[in-house]
Amino acid sequence: MGIRKKNNKNPPVLSHEFVIQNHADIVSCVAMVFLLGLMFEVTSKVAVLFITVQYNVTISANEGSEETPVNFFHHGLKDLATVFFYMLVAIIMHAIIQEYVLDKINRKMHFSKTKHSKFNESGQLSAFYLFSCGWGASIVLSENLLSNPVSLWEGYPHALMPFQMKFYYICQLGYWLHTLPELYFQKIKKEDIPRQLVYVSLYVVHIAGAYILNLNRLGLVLLVLHYFVELLFHVSRLIYFSNEERQTGFTVWAILFVLARLLTLSLSVLTVGFGLAGAEQQGLDLTTGNFNVIFVRVTVLAAICTTQAFMMWKFINFQLRRWREQAQLQQSLKKKQAPSKSKAKNKANGVNGSVSANGADSPRARKEKSS
Repeated sequence: MGIRKKNNKNPPVLSHEFVIQNHADIVSCVAMVFLLGLMFEVTSKVAVLFITVQYNVTISANEGSEETPVNFFHHGLKDLATVFFYMLVAIIMHAIIQEYVLDKINRKMHFSKTKHSKFNESGQLSAFYLFSCGWGASIVLSENLLSNPVSLWEGYPHALMPFQMKFYYICQLGYWLHTLPELYFQKIKKEDIPRQLVYVSLYVVHIAGAYILNLNRLGLVLLVLHYFVELLFHVSRLIYFSNEERQTGFTVWAILFVLARLLTLSLSVLTVGFGLAGAEQQGLDLTTGNFNVIFVRVTVLAAICTTQAFMMWKFINFQLRRWREQAQLQQSLKKKQAPSKSKAKNKANGVNGSVSANGADSPRARKEKSS
């Protein structure tokens, strides 16, 4: 994240600096327009498209002798409007966390420019990962996806989702899409923009792919697993910024990172490569949301494996760079300690103007001193 310098001079209205300084207020006004639209009958139908979850399907479930209606949801083009609105909400929440939490801590800690940027990034992502991991874990437990792993592929296509699962995917897409305008609002350096675009694109493509291809159960489990490991990394980095001697969290994160990659590949191959390949419903059917054909399965597995390999490559480079920095730091400390030891020996042997032990015991030196 970039550093926003507050200037006492008011920039011209609608200038770049004006938009950057007041982007949270501007976005809040846009969001309020949609909320106010619910109050009027003429605009309520349009406002509902942006605020509420669309494509509701009511199915009656038999519980004993009574039939109770259960609401499910499927995806469609109207979801783009809902994602846009919650993208605005994510921009507002981003500004609130930055101004009322992170900026106050930055003023107390007096970080350098590099640490300031990394601290803001880890602070924002830690809050998001904590919220998303807890919310996603609650959905996984309520849907019994851990106790019954076969449900990851059994009954595919999973075109109908409960409200919590669909709203979770909407919020995930809205959050990661909000990072694109944040590149402008936070004044990200030009050399950092390609890295951020790759980072965001991987999230958007994988989340949207799981959502559109009706692999929402597998995607949910993999997201919770990934978010937990990323949460540990960013929390460890925040602790490291407060005290550079506390690096235990990075060691735990490194172990869990490798295990998470292996578990991600195992679940993906088990679900897509074996579960869907042996499912009864094969073929491409857009009306029912069935994408269980060999081309889609191979593409999904190739995308997941490529992403995991890319992440492992970045992880290995990160560890090698970290080890090199630690080795250079230890060498510099040894070089500093070596001259101090030699100076201590020279002082003991009478160097630098001091009288040596042999010279003090010589009779000539005592005679000259007495005379």
